[in-house]
Amino acid sequence: MNAIQKTSRRGFLKAGALAGGGLVIGFVVPVAARMALAQQAQAATTASFAPNAFLRIAGDDSITVLLAHSEMGQGIWTALPMLIAEELDADWSRITVEHAPAAQAYAHTGFGMQMTGGSTTTWSEFDRYRQAGAAARAMLVQAAAARLGVPAAEIRTENGEVVAGDQRVRYGALADDAGKLAAPDPKSLALKDPKAWKLIGKPTRRLDTPEKISGRAIFGIDVQFDGLKTAMVARAPVFGGSVKSFDATAAKAVPGVRDVVQVPSGVAVIADHYWAAKLGRDALKVDWDPGPNAALDTQALHAEFAKLAGTPGAVAVQAGDAAAAMATAAKTVEAEYTVPYLAHATMEPLNCTVKIDADQCEIWTGTQFQTIDQQVAAKITGLKPEQILIHTTFLGGGFGRRATPTSDFVNEAVEVAKAAKVPVKTVWSREDDMRGGYYRPAYVQKAKVGLDADGVPVAWQQVMVGQSILAGTPFEPMMVKNGIDATSVEGVADSPYVKGTPAHRVDLHSPKTGIPVLWWRSVGHSYNGFVMESLVDELAHAAGKDPLAYRRQLLKDHPRHLAALNLAAEKFGWDTPLAKGRGKGIAVHESFGSFVAQAAEVSVEDMRDGSRAIKVHRVVCAIDCGPVVNPLTVAAQMESGIAFGLGAALYSKLTFRDGRVQESNYHDYRVLRMSEMPKVEVHIVPSSEKMGGVGEPGTPPIAPAVANAVFALTGQRLRELPLRLAANDTAATSAAKS
Repeated sequence: MNAIQKTSRRGFLKAGALAGGGLVIGFVVPVAARMALAQQAQAATTASFAPNAFLRIAGDDSITVLLAHSEMGQGIWTALPMLIAEELDADWSRITVEHAPAAQAYAHTGFGMQMTGGSTTTWSEFDRYRQAGAAARAMLVQAAAARLGVPAAEIRTENGEVVAGDQRVRYGALADDAGKLAAPDPKSLALKDPKAWKLIGKPTRRLDTPEKISGRAIFGIDVQFDGLKTAMVARAPVFGGSVKSFDATAAKAVPGVRDVVQVPSGVAVIADHYWAAKLGRDALKVDWDPGPNAALDTQALHAEFAKLAGTPGAVAVQAGDAAAAMATAAKTVEAEYTVPYLAHATMEPLNCTVKIDADQCEIWTGTQFQTIDQQVAAKITGLKPEQILIHTTFLGGGFGRRATPTSDFVNEAVEVAKAAKVPVKTVWSREDDMRGGYYRPAYVQKAKVGLDADGVPVAWQQVMVGQSILAGTPFEPMMVKNGIDATSVEGVADSPYVKGTPAHRVDLHSPKTGIPVLWWRSVGHSYNGFVMESLVDELAHAAGKDPLAYRRQLLKDHPRHLAALNLAAEKFGWDTPLAKGRGKGIAVHESFGSFVAQAAEVSVEDMRDGSRAIKVHRVVCAIDCGPVVNPLTVAAQMESGIAFGLGAALYSKLTFRDGRVQESNYHDYRVLRMSEMPKVEVHIVPSSEKMGGVGEPGTPPIAPAVANAVFALTGQRLRELPLRLAANDTAATSAAKS
C-alpha cells in the first residue's frame, strides 16, 4: 500500500481553485494504509503498556482506547473512552481511539459475538470498560510504588500522572515498568463511587468531530490503495430472481473495465474506478429469470394483511377472557393501523473492500456484525475465521442495514474478490440498496378496546400482521418462541396499557412474502410505538379526557413512564394555550430500556394542488435512560431519532409493483430535509435506575405525537404512515381552474 495522503478536503478545494482559477469540487481520497501507519507508529514507540484488550498507553503519554463496537454516529467513539478515562484518571487530551479488530475478546457481553445494535453498547460495556481502566490504573500505581519506594496505598492518580507526595510521574514514563507486571482481575477491583466521577455524566465534546468535519475520517467508501479495483454488481430486479445468461461484450468495451464475472448475487463488473464500473454495468446485457416473486404488489399485500388481521393468530400474550369482557364494555373503540415497508436510506451507500491472499483475507468496511462477517468470509474463502482480518471503518449510517444476519454486502464483496482474483471494492449505489436491500417490514394491525363507564380499558384485543425479521436467521432459536417473533410484538405484548387491562389478548400473523426484511432503527417499536400511542389517544378522546391526564391515569403504577411524561409536558407547557392554527400532541414509549416522552406542536398548510402539508414546529423530548455517561450524546441521539422518525412519519414509503421496488433515491423516497427540522428541546430525567440505550428510543414516540397533534388541530385521525391529511377540496378545485 502507498502512504496515506493527508491533504485536507478544504486544502484540496483551495489548491484546485488556485490552479484553475475556479472552484473545483472534489476530494482527496484517504487510503486504508492509515491503519497500517498507526500500527507502525505504535510499534516504534519506545514503551507501550497494554494491560488488556481495550487500551494501551505509549511512552509519549498517548492513551489509545480500542472500541469493541462500531461508531456510526451514535457517539460511542467518545462515550466508551470516557468510561476508561474515568477509572484511569487519564488526561482526556491524550485520548485517541481506534476500532478494535474482529476477535472474541471484543464479543458483546450479552450476545457473545462482536456486534453493534439494539442500543446496547454503553450499558453492555459500562462495567467492562471501567474495569479495564481500573486495572490499568492499578498496574501503574504498582509500578510507581516500586520505582519511588512508596507504599501503593499512599499513591494517588490524577490527569495522567501518578502522585506520591511532591513526586509526580507521567503514565507514559511508567508504561515499560507496568507492562512487565501481571494484570489483575479487573472484576476484583473496586470502581469509583458515582459521587467521585469527574468525567462520567459531564457534557463532553465528541472525539470524532474534528476528524469528520476536516474530512480526515475514513469511511468504508474512502478506502483506496494501489492495485485496488472497483466493482458494481447487476442484481436481479425482483427478489428471488437469478441470472439465466448474460452478454458482457459491451461492458468490456467500456474504457477502464477489466473483467466481468458471475457471482451468486448476480454479475459483477470489475473496473479501475467507480464510474467505469457503473458504465460497464449499464452496458451489461443480462437475461433474468424473475423467480417466484414477479407478481409482488403493495396493494395486494395490504389487502392480504388486512384480511389476516381479522382472524386469530399465534397468541403473543393473553389474560382473562377478552371476548367476554368486551361484551360488558360501556363503549368500544375499533381501529386499523397500517405502516409501510421502509428503507434504511443511509447517507453512505453500502460498500466493502476485500483483499484475498493464500493465508489471509483482509476486509475493510463499515459493519455492525464483525463476527458474522468473519464467519461468512471464512466459509467462502476456505480460511479459518482467525485468518479473516476485518478493519472496521467509520459507518456513514447504519440503522440496522449494516447488521444483516446473512452478511449480504460483505458476503457479496468476498465472492467478487474471489472470482476477480484481485483486491476489489464492491460498491452499491443508493438505488441498488433502495431497490435490492433489506427493509423494515410493513404491518397491518386491528385493535378493539372496551372501556368501562369511566373510560378505563376492561378488554383489549389486537391482531398484528407483518413479516418476521428473525425467521430463518441465526437469531431465530433465541428470539422466536411458539411462532412469536419477539421483535414483531415488542411495545405491544409488553405494553403497560395492554398488561394493565384485566382481559387482553394480542395475536400475531407472520406471513412470508419473498421481501427481505430486517431491523430498522428501533425495530418493532418503530411501528408499535405509533400504533399504541395513537390508539391510547383515541381512547382518551372516547373517554372524554385530556390525552395527558388519561395517560397519567393509565400509567399511575409506572413511575419511569410518568417521570418522562410529566417532564416533557412541563417543559412543553401543556396547559398553556397555543397560537391559533397550532395543535399539540403527546406520546410516551419504553424501548431498549429507556423511557421517552415527546410533545409536538404542529400546523397544517393548504397547498395549491389541494393537498394539506403537516409542519412540525417544535418537539419537546424527555428521556429516562438511567445513569448518563455523556449528556451531549443523549441529546444528540434524541434529536437524531426524532429526525429519523419524523421523516418516516411524514414522507417515507416503499411500494412494490410487478415484483419491483418503485422508489430509488431521495427524490422519491423522501427523508426529512434540513429546512423541515423542528426546534427540539431534550430534557433528561435524573435517574439511578438500570441503564437503557439512547440510539433508538427517540424514534418511536415522534410519529404518534405528531399524529395526535394533527387530530387535535383538524379532527382527522390518521392511522396510516406516512401521515396524509384528506385533500382540501376547495383548494384542489381552485388549482384545477387555474
